[in-house]
Amino acid sequence: MRHYHERLLIPGPVGSLQALYQPGNEEAPGVVVCHPHPLYGGTMRNKVVYWMARAFEDLGCAVVRFNFRGVEQSEGSWDDGRGEIDDAYAVMSWLRQKHDTAREYWMAGFSFGCYAGMKAAHRDRDVRRLFAVAPAIHLYDFSFLDHETRPLTVVHGTQDEIVPYDTVAQWCAGRSNVRFHAIHGAGHFFQGYMEEMTACLLDGVRVTGC
Repeated sequence: MRHYHERLLIPGPVGSLQALYQPGNEEAPGVVVCHPHPLYGGTMRNKVVYWMARAFEDLGCAVVRFNFRGVEQSEGSWDDGRGEIDDAYAVMSWLRQKHDTAREYWMAGFSFGCYAGMKAAHRDRDVRRLFAVAPAIHLYDFSFLDHETRPLTVVHGTQDEIVPYDTVAQWCAGRSNVRFHAIHGAGHFFQGYMEEMTACLLDGVRVTGC
């Protein structure tokens, strides 16, 4: 599938948010993909984020990845995770209007992006499915997901040098809504394991309208 991305500036809480958008099939899900920590070089062009977005695009989904406030052309400045949650919520709200024929909407994130994206989805019940790749559970409070019932796919590398694998595996254990995939040998950025990461990301996913 060829990927034709529209370059956009989406209205955000403190100014425009730079984004890349690929329209999807009419009734296919709309997906927002959130990037890793901005203060450590995270942008929407991160390789893991790119591969995640491409996987959803190949399903026929409408996909938007964006830069949090203060990153590249996005206005504003880092807000210690608080405002970044609002950014993710704003982008999902924009996507619902842009791709209003979707049967449902999904939220996905990588590392810090899992926290911002999942926290935004926590207050947005139109989001029906969640995807977290290497979630930074050791740095942020994910207790808001303790009573979550929506499907949540978690993918993590056993050799993650930033987010401890055992911490994530323990957090996922016993959560009936979580589909957990361990990728043996993979580090935080999944170098050499991208195809396996995307296969795990989409495991069990069924898309209508494609």
